[in-house]
Amino acid sequence: MYRKLITLLLLAIPCSITAQEQNEAVHQEMGHESEHHEAELGEAWTPELAMEFRGVSVGAISPDGDLVAYVIREPLMDGEESTYRSHIWVAAADRSWSRQFTRGEQSASNPYFSPDGRYLAFTTSRSGKNQVWAIPLEGGEAFQVTDAEEGVGGYSISPDGSHIAFTMTDPESEEMKTAKKEKRDVIVADSDFRFTHIWVGPFGRNEGIQPHAHSLTSGEFTVAGFDWSPDGQSIVFAHRPDPRINTGMIAGDISIVEMSHEAMGEGMEEATPSDEEAESGMDEGMHEFPIRPLVTGAGVEGNPRFSPDGQWVAFSSSGDEAEPVGLSDVYVVPAEGGDSRKLADTHDRSAGIVGWTGDGSSVLVVETMGTTRHLQAVPLSGEPARALTSGAGVMGGPAFTPGMDRMAFTWQTSDSPADVFVSAVERWEPVQITEVHADVPMPDMGRTELLTWRSQDGRFEIEGLLTYPVGWEPGQRVPLILNVHGGPAGAFTQSFTGSPSIYMIQTFAQEGYAVLRPNPRGSTGYGMEFRHANVRDWGYGDMDDLMAGVDHVIEMGVADPDRLLLMGWSYGGYMTSFAVTRTDRFKAASMGAGLPNLISMVTTTDIQDYLAAHLDSEFWEDYEAYERHSAMYRIANVTTPTQVIHGANDLRVPFTQGQEFYRALQRRGVPTEMLILPRTPHGPREPKLLMEVTPRILTWFEKYLPEGSPRVTTQDGS
Repeated sequence: MYRKLITLLLLAIPCSITAQEQNEAVHQEMGHESEHHEAELGEAWTPELAMEFRGVSVGAISPDGDLVAYVIREPLMDGEESTYRSHIWVAAADRSWSRQFTRGEQSASNPYFSPDGRYLAFTTSRSGKNQVWAIPLEGGEAFQVTDAEEGVGGYSISPDGSHIAFTMTDPESEEMKTAKKEKRDVIVADSDFRFTHIWVGPFGRNEGIQPHAHSLTSGEFTVAGFDWSPDGQSIVFAHRPDPRINTGMIAGDISIVEMSHEAMGEGMEEATPSDEEAESGMDEGMHEFPIRPLVTGAGVEGNPRFSPDGQWVAFSSSGDEAEPVGLSDVYVVPAEGGDSRKLADTHDRSAGIVGWTGDGSSVLVVETMGTTRHLQAVPLSGEPARALTSGAGVMGGPAFTPGMDRMAFTWQTSDSPADVFVSAVERWEPVQITEVHADVPMPDMGRTELLTWRSQDGRFEIEGLLTYPVGWEPGQRVPLILNVHGGPAGAFTQSFTGSPSIYMIQTFAQEGYAVLRPNPRGSTGYGMEFRHANVRDWGYGDMDDLMAGVDHVIEMGVADPDRLLLMGWSYGGYMTSFAVTRTDRFKAASMGAGLPNLISMVTTTDIQDYLAAHLDSEFWEDYEAYERHSAMYRIANVTTPTQVIHGANDLRVPFTQGQEFYRALQRRGVPTEMLILPRTPHGPREPKLLMEVTPRILTWFEKYLPEGSPRVTTQDGS
C-alpha cells in the first residue's frame, strides 16, 4: 500500500525528476536501525558541521494516522547564496519509508492533510506570492488552490473538506500604490496600518485555483489565529486592535464569525463577482458574515480552539488585565457565549494550547517544564493538569489525527538531533519514524549535564546545563564560558547542542571550553513566582543566580577561576553589559544585541510595554530605576574587554543600543570591537552570517585569556 502511494506522490510532484530517480527513491528503504554516519578521523565540531543538521518540524498526520508530513529546512550557501530552503517530506508511521515530497527552487512548508485524506495541501511561493497548493494522494498533478493578492498567512481546511480558510494582509489601496510610484508615500507612524483578515473559498472541487474567495472579516483589527467549528459553520478567531507586536502584548479578544449553509455551499460558487474581483479571485462583499464577540475584557486573550462537540472554546488569557511580563492561563467559554472559566494552573502558567482530548474532557497544552518541554492535559472539570509525555528532552509540534488519538511530533535531546516521532496521545509510547540526520557525521561530543544550585539569597533552586569540553576528564580545569539566554523569559532546554545557533555549543566544546547555560530567576519553565522574581530587579538577583552557578562549576573542579568568559544575546546581551559593570572576574565578554541603556531602549524598541512592565514604571515616573538597571550609567566601572555584536536592522533591540555601549567603552579606553551584521534583524537570518559569529567570539576570547596558558590544567595547576 505504502509503496504504491509514494510512487503516486513522486509522480505528481511538479518538479524535474527522472524516472530513474523516482525508481531509486521508491526502492531505497529508510534504515531506521542505522546510526549517524561514523565520523572520520580528524572530523571535529565546527560551524560548518553544525549547519549540516537541518531544521525539522512536523506539519500534519493523516486522518488514519498512517502518514506524517514534515518539513526539513536546510541552508543554501553556494556562491552568492546565503539563505534557507524548506521542503516537505512524508513518512509512513510504521517506519517502512520516508521520502521527499516537494522539490524545486521555491520552498514549500505548512503541510496539511485534507480531512477525507484525499489531498495534501501546502504553501509555496512558486507562483509568485505565498499560496496554498494541493496534490491528490491517489495520483495527479499538484494544483494551486488560492490566489490571494498579498499571499496567504495561515490556513486551515474545513472539517468536511469542502472549504479552505486563510489569513491575508490587506492589499495596498490604489492611492497607496500611486503614492509609492510617485515617491510621495509618507507613512504616518502608528496609524497607517494594513490589517490581517480571514478569507474563505471552496477547496478541491475543481482541483485548481478556487474562484471567488470571500472576506469573512474586515475592519480595523488584525486576526491573530483561528479555528473551525466541528460542523464547519463558524470560525472562532483571536484578534487585536492593530498589527503591532507590542499591541499583542497588551490587548486581544476572541470573536466568532458565523457562516450560513447557503453562503458556505453552492451560493458561494454561483455568486457573480465584479470584473476586478474575478480577475483577482477575491470577493470582498458578496456575503455579510455576522461577527459575534465571545470574550472581551482588559486581559490578553488568544489561541482559541473549539472542543470536539463544538460546545466550548478553549483559549489562553492573562486574566483580568494585560500582563506583559508573562501569564497565559487556560480558560474555557461556552461557544454560544457566557461567562468564561479558568481551568487549573499548568506547570508554568505559560501554556500553548494545541487542541483537546478526543472525548472533550481536557484541553491539550505544550509547555516548557524546567529544561524540558512536554504535553499536558488540563481537565475541563477543574482538576489538576496531568503530564502526557515525559523524558529529558524537548517536544516540538505536535500534530494530531482528527480523533485526537494519535500524534506526530519532533523530539530532541542534548546529544541527539530532532527527528519525527509518533505516539498515542493518552499513552506515551514514542516511536521514532525518521532518521533525518543519518548522513551527518557525529564526532565525539562534549557531554552535557543538568546541574542545580541554590540562589545566593536562598529563595530558589537554579538549574543550568553544563557542556564539558570534548574529551574532558575528571581533574582537568578548563576555561568556562557563561552563556546567558534571552528573554528574560527564555530558557535553556535540553535541545541538541550540535545544532546551528548563534552560539555553536559543540564548537566551543571542541575548542576546549566548558559552557554553562543557566536558567536564572525570570526564566520560563519554573512557575510564575520564579518568572516574576526579576521584575524591577534586572541585573541583580538574576546576576547573583548566574554567578552562583559559575562558583558551583568552580567548586566542582571543572572551571578555572582565572579563565572565566561571558556571552549572551538580547536579554543575555543586557546581562553581559550589566555584569561587566558589577565584576571584573571575566577575562573577556561578548555582548550580542544587548540593551545597556533602558531609557533610550524603551522609547525605540517595538516592545516598549514589555520593558516597562519589567521595570514596573514608565521612565519619566522613575528615572532612578531605569538608571539603576542600565549599564550605561555604570560605565565607569567597566574594565573587562567587551566585544559588541549587533544586527544593522534590529527593531527589537535597536542598533543604537550596541553602538552606545561600544562608543562609551572606546572613550573609556576599555578594549572593545563592534561587529555589525548587515541586513540582520534581532539575530542572524542568513546562514553565512550565522557561521561568522562563533569563530569571531572565539578569536576575541583567545586574545584575552592569560598569555601562554594551556587549554587544560590539572588541579595542581600543571
